[in-house]
Order: sequence, then C-alpha cells, then structure tokens
Amino acid sequence: MRVVIAGGHGKIAQLLHRELAGRGDTAVGLIRNPDHAAALRASGAHPVVCDLEHADAAQVATHLDGADAVVFAAGAGPGSGAARKDTVDRAAAGLLADAAQRTGIRRYLLLSAMGVDTAPPAGTDDVFAAYLRAKKAAEDDLTARDLDWTVLRPGRLTDDPPTGRVTLTRHTDPGTVTRTDVARVLVALLYHPGSAGAVLELVTGNTPIADAVAAACAHP
Repeated sequence: MRVVIAGGHGKIAQLLHRELAGRGDTAVGLIRNPDHAAALRASGAHPVVCDLEHADAAQVATHLDGADAVVFAAGAGPGSGAARKDTVDRAAAGLLADAAQRTGIRRYLLLSAMGVDTAPPAGTDDVFAAYLRAKKAAEDDLTARDLDWTVLRPGRLTDDPPTGRVTLTRHTDPGTVTRTDVARVLVALLYHPGSAGAVLELVTGNTPIADAVAAACAHP
C-alpha cells in the first residue's frame, strides 16, 4: 500500500511511517520545511516538500500519484495562533480531500481530537478553542464528501511506551493514549475496509488493537 501522509514531520506521522515501512508499505510524507526531509527518511518515509497553506488542489494532487490512501495528520502545532489553526487544521484537511478526489483516491483517514462535539467549556484558552472548532469543521467537511473516510479522535497524547491495548468506540470517556498506539490503530484502520464511514474515539484500554478495530468496524 502507498500512503501519503500530510503533516509528515509530526510525531504521530513519523511513527506511522515506521509502522507502514515495517509492513513493507510505502509512506510518503508531505512536509513544509525541506530541512525535515532527513528525519522522514530516517523514519522510513519518502519526503515531499508541499506547503499545504500555500498550495492549491492541483499542486497537491501531483504528489498523490499512485497512492492507495491519504492520511491527514497535520496540525499548526504548539505556539501557533488561532488563524493557523484554521488554515492548517481545517483548510489544509479540505485541500487534501480536494486533491484526493481529483486523483480518484477514495481512502482518507483524518486524525482529529476528542472533545470536538461539544462547545469548549467556559474559560477555555482562545487558541485551544479555535483548534477544536477547526478540527470539527474539518470533520464536517470530510464526512460530507463521497470518499471512504474514517475519522479517528484520540484522547490526550503521551509519549509513553505503547500498551497495544485500547478502547476504540464511537464515544468513550476522556483519557490518554500513546502516540505509538495511535499510529498502530491508524494502520489497522487503513487495512480494515469496514472502518470506512466511521468516527471513532480512542484512549488506552484493555482490548488488543486488532480486536478493538475489528469490533469497532463490525456493522450489524
């Protein structure tokens, strides 16, 4: 499988590269900064410089040639303001979907976040509130499209060692999850056709990843 990952220098993306490469798949990472290319190669990915804040759909589409799936794992990152939450976390996700549709790629995984379904509580930092709104807008845009999409909403991310055991369901209580486990769940979802059309929340739990994905993707 050839998978193009937007936000290729992010922590989860680099873990995802390693997981895919370990399976013999091809990971292509879209990055804004060419200085990050070496890090992508080290994680087993093919780096492609493409600034999603300044490219158009036709330009992005040229980098999707031969892909079987795309994953949006980009984010404006810490230290960015509310404006970039919109241009990256929302608009760039839509741009990747536009490019996928231009090139006939149906499979699209969106890395979102828990907490987007409800209004931010009073006192929430303005930038974090903008982040949640941008993620929800990206979800709404994607789920309205004729694509084989899956939305994954992880809980609070940690760099702890992976447990390999998760809770993966439409709604779950807030919790944490390791970035490595998120990457492994993304791979499992990519390979499970039943995950298309699912919006799933993810935290550390008691169920092995393969079993959790199979149960979450079972349709009555």
